[in-house]
Amino acid sequence: MKHPDDDNELFNRLEAEMTADSGGEVVDLDKARSAREQSADPTARPDANPSADSAPDRSGTESGDPTARVLVDQPTAKAAGPGYLGRLLAAKRRPVVPVWLKSLAELRTASAWVARHYAHSVGYHALRSPVYAARLTFQAPSGAAKFVGATMRWVADREGEPVRLAAVRREDAAEYLKLSRQRDGRVRLRTLVAVLAMFIGLGSALAIYVLAPDWLQAVSVGAVTMALGYAGRKADDPVIHKAVELPKAVKLTSDIVLRALGSLGIPAINQAQGKGRDGFEFTAPITRDGPGWRAEGNLPYGVTVTDVIERRDRLASGLRRPLGCVWPEAVPNEHTGHLVLWVGDQDMSTAKKPKWPLLTSGIVNLFKPVAYGTDQRGRWVEVTLMYIAGIIGAIPRMGKTFLLRLLLLIAALDPRAELHTYDMKGTGDLDPVGNAVSHRHAAGDDDDAIEYALNDFRALREELRRRTKVIRSLPRDICPESKVTSELADKRSLGLHPIVIGVDECQVLFEHPKHKDEFEEIATDLVKRGPATGIVLLLATQRPDAKALPTGISANASARWCLKVMGQLENDMVLGTSAYKRGVRATMFAWGDKGIHYFVGEGSDARIVGSAYVDGPAADSVAARARKVRETAGTLSGYALGEEPETVASAYDLLADILAVVPAAEPKVWSETIVSRLAELRPEVYDGWDPDALNAALKPHGIATIQVGRRVDGKVVNRRGIERAHITAAISERNGKRDAG
Repeated sequence: MKHPDDDNELFNRLEAEMTADSGGEVVDLDKARSAREQSADPTARPDANPSADSAPDRSGTESGDPTARVLVDQPTAKAAGPGYLGRLLAAKRRPVVPVWLKSLAELRTASAWVARHYAHSVGYHALRSPVYAARLTFQAPSGAAKFVGATMRWVADREGEPVRLAAVRREDAAEYLKLSRQRDGRVRLRTLVAVLAMFIGLGSALAIYVLAPDWLQAVSVGAVTMALGYAGRKADDPVIHKAVELPKAVKLTSDIVLRALGSLGIPAINQAQGKGRDGFEFTAPITRDGPGWRAEGNLPYGVTVTDVIERRDRLASGLRRPLGCVWPEAVPNEHTGHLVLWVGDQDMSTAKKPKWPLLTSGIVNLFKPVAYGTDQRGRWVEVTLMYIAGIIGAIPRMGKTFLLRLLLLIAALDPRAELHTYDMKGTGDLDPVGNAVSHRHAAGDDDDAIEYALNDFRALREELRRRTKVIRSLPRDICPESKVTSELADKRSLGLHPIVIGVDECQVLFEHPKHKDEFEEIATDLVKRGPATGIVLLLATQRPDAKALPTGISANASARWCLKVMGQLENDMVLGTSAYKRGVRATMFAWGDKGIHYFVGEGSDARIVGSAYVDGPAADSVAARARKVRETAGTLSGYALGEEPETVASAYDLLADILAVVPAAEPKVWSETIVSRLAELRPEVYDGWDPDALNAALKPHGIATIQVGRRVDGKVVNRRGIERAHITAAISERNGKRDAG
């Protein structure tokens, strides 16, 4: 006889072997789930012995039983998190008043656009009104024929004829007789109405002809003729054409967004949509946002906004929109999977931009924000040129020089500002500013231009030192933050007016075979200490690499403008380290996106901006207006007046000075010791230097600081310092190059 348990013998044997090998146990999942839901003790086990040995420690520590399991998800996990008040405090309140209504400038711009639109439409049609009248007159006979024919069909009740014919085909005599009687009644009534209307119309026309003045007769005849002409129009040849062709962009819907995201080839999105889910969680309704649509929501777990930005071309294909209309972007202070998708009605590069507010009137205060471009939505983006050092990078022919000239024009419209402009490309793009208002100006990369620029940079370094001493000497109530303010810039006796330096193709200076080290040293100092003293350095280059933009400069520039670049290295050199990984990628701009760039500055995240287009003649006009303002204020100086600069020799030789204060008996010296000795040697030069300043000054010479150990009070103390042999080697190398030259 077969035992009933024999069927499970093999299964029981395998189960025992698996348990012995793994040291684990088989758990009934149904019992475990029910016990977890019913037990108030989160550490309870459905099969555990409720003894004191297995009970959890009341002090909060784990049980002594090493086999005891602790549930990760607590039974009250759903109720965890901030309470009602906490959620209210963290809630995001949408503005009661729309943003565009709060901005007087945006409201004024929108009103101007509407006024220009209707003014254009009225003028367009007014000029063509004689043509419209002539066409309507020629179409009047056709319109009269159509009117008579339509009246006769109405009187004869032709609209009911298909129904009567259907009754005949069905041979339904009763229904046909009923319809015929109805038709006869309609015809009699409509004939009476038509005859009365004809007599009234003819009588009115005769009365107007006999009694009305000539102008009323002309108006009446013209109105009847125009009406008959309108009735005689052809469907494929309208009399009046549109004065403005409005863009016909398809409304953005959730289905279109999901379809586009599904076309990107991102596995997490495709898997979600394959299982019947959306693959995107909308967190707000799709709404109009300026001249376009805005969609916002959360991507699937593990998918970032950067993943979408990398596939922007595919996204545009999925949306069936031009590439310049599609702008996915991340949201500041949100997780990296929170996507904002803005889809414009028109390509950003071809959409008509509003007129630059400073093109024909207005002056500037460089200490306040000034509009210089618009974002994708057509809203003005502002820049404050004080307290910054700026870098502009792009491949050739993308609008880099035009952007630099625009910023210099803004500076020129502040009559207090002193401009130093250098067009190292030598094509004269900065001449409108340089010839009209610049204190110093040069174009080209020949020896004379390089010597002129070097002499000016040396003078700027001396001016920087003078300003630091002036600021340090001012009382706290006048200069509380130890930096130049607009009020201090107004005081001419202090000489703290803004100085704006613009260099196009700056790689010419930093790669010069003879003077590159000095240019780099001075520019680095201006970038680091210049903003607080009212000195602004703007550098533009089409080769944003380590040679064209030395690290000491690129790492300390607080404002960055990056037009189209070709790779990640160039992108991060201009926009900052890891910008490419964060999704801020100027590589996505197309060749046609002239003037469109990423702007990092003004204390915000990177924004996409299209700079205002100011061509050569317009730049000449703005610069001429800036010159008149300066002549009135009495601040025109230097090159603009035809004055030649004084020659400024190199004020000091840092390497020689270090050798002078570090004897051969000290092979290694702390940086703070060297700085102290240098300040005693040349207080007018080195006063205020610290080890960081010394490190920055030595970097262009290829000298890096090292760890130098000294025994202090019986303990070894390591601090940054230099090795004297490195200084002597650098001097020997420099002198050898000079001799070879």
